[in-house]
Order: sequence, then structure tokens, then C-alpha cells
Amino acid sequence: MLATPKPITFAPMQVKTDPQYWEGEKFFDSHFPLLQVKEQHMPGSNYYTIRQYVMDNKMPVPEFALLVYQVGADAQNNKLELRFCINGQPHCTQKNCSKCGVNQSPCQHLQNTMHLYSLHFSSHFLHQFVQNVKLQGKQEQVLAFQYPTSFQRGFDLSSKSKQLLHNLLEHDYEGAMENIFINARIHEILVISLNTVANYQEPEQFTCKFLADVAGRERIYNAKQILLENIGNPLTIKELAKKVAINECYLKKGFKELFGTTIFDFYQQQRMEHAKYLLYDKALSVTEVSVLLGYSSISHFSAAFKKHTGLKPCDLLK
Repeated sequence: MLATPKPITFAPMQVKTDPQYWEGEKFFDSHFPLLQVKEQHMPGSNYYTIRQYVMDNKMPVPEFALLVYQVGADAQNNKLELRFCINGQPHCTQKNCSKCGVNQSPCQHLQNTMHLYSLHFSSHFLHQFVQNVKLQGKQEQVLAFQYPTSFQRGFDLSSKSKQLLHNLLEHDYEGAMENIFINARIHEILVISLNTVANYQEPEQFTCKFLADVAGRERIYNAKQILLENIGNPLTIKELAKKVAINECYLKKGFKELFGTTIFDFYQQQRMEHAKYLLYDKALSVTEVSVLLGYSSISHFSAAFKKHTGLKPCDLLK
């Protein structure tokens, strides 16, 4: 039985949505109540930790995946790690709740949860897969720690990977059978992740020259983050450019090049996705959602919602 965190409090936060900004467990520990920790060292192979947090229902945290590859002159410091952040099952904060698990009115004490996975692979363990093998492609070079440059790469989190990650917590095996089951799932996750990262192509050059500079890209990523943090408080491009200290023209061109969409279209998409969440999952009224998202009238919100989803807001009300 999971312990109930008391009291549940949330620190002021700025959600890091881009993998390169991910700060790991230190960030989550400082902002969210820790519900449970599970860690296991698989004999002769790898080890993993899973940290479950109770989340603020008003601020969903985006899911993401990250591969960390570190190689150096000292083989002892070589590291291959996979990090994942995915949504977990709702957790009831009330002990012996009479509404959970029965078909009655929704429990008002349910809190969203987030699972933070960290999977570590030792060079000794990975060596068995690459010994006496002619290394082909980036995946095998990484497995053998022969790829010359350390890197961190965010990548798409597939539904298959999410299911495999959930399997690490939700299974009925014990003892030796659990070790075999967990190892099999972790190996699948590693293969999928390496293939995804290896197929990622870095752009050879940016059309916008200022993006070739790390500081220039950082400003654009910060602009995206600010948009997400102000989902209910629309900003003008002038205001946004001022906040990240960049020319308006550079901001618009850089945003389009990095994210493949305009600032307006990205922001509208995020607002409508959040609107669907509030209407369907949180069962808020059309009026409440319209106000929370900063619309001047219900009719403006309804028109924007229908344009984006093809549905009227009321169609999603429970």
C-alpha cells in the first residue's frame, strides 16, 4: 500500500518541456510530493529507479524521453542512461476512500501522478552484445562506447515504450522470474530508444544564422516555454520578444525553423489541447474553460475550438 503524502503542497514551478532542459529528480523533488520510489539492481546487468510523484491537477507536466551518453578517457566514467517522464494512474489522497473502485460519483480526492524512470546500463553489461562484432551504425558504436562524442538526445516517446515502462511496475512476477521479465522489458526499451535516436538527423545548418549559436536557440526555447506557462494569459509577439531579449523578426523566423510552425499556430494548438483536457477530463463548463484560457467571450472560444477540433466545446462535456 502506498503511503499517503500529508500535506500535499506544490512549490512554484516552471515546467521544463524540452528534453535538453530536463533537470531530473532534483527538479521534481523540489516541486512535487514524492509518493513512492522503486529501485532495483539487476544481477550482472543494469539498474533502474522509478520515482512516483503526486502532481498538481491544474498543471499537467508534458511527457518526454531522453538518452544520455557519456564517454571519456576514463572508462569508469562511461555512462549510458535512459530517462523517461510519463503519466501514471490517479492516486487517491484519502485513506479507505469509499468512492474509489466503485461505480459512484467521481472521487474528488484523486490526484494525477507522474512517473520518472531512470535506466542505467554499465559498459561491462553492454560489452557482451558488441564483442567480436563489426560495429555498424551509431547504435552499435554507442553500445560499445566507441562513438567519440558525449551527447544528450531527446526523442519521441512511443506508445510501445510507454507500455513497456508501465510493465516495470505492473506485473505479477516475483524473484528470479521477475528478474527475467524486467530484463526483457528493459532490453526492448533500450533497442527502441537507440533506433529512434540513431535515426534522428541533426540539421547540417540553420537558415537563420543566429540559431547556429547556442544562446540564440536558447532564447527561442525559452519563448516556447513562456508560451506554455501563459496558456491562459495570451502574450503579443512584442511582449514575448521582450521577455526573451530578442528581435521580433528573429523570434518569428527562429521559432518557425526550430518547431516547424508559427508562434500563433503553436499557441492556439496548445490552448485547444488544454481546453479538451479541461472539458473532458476535468468536466469544467464551457464558460469556465473560456475564462481560464483568456478568451474575451464564449463565442470566440467556441469558434476557435471548433476550427481546431471540428467539434463544439459542449460535445466534450460529460
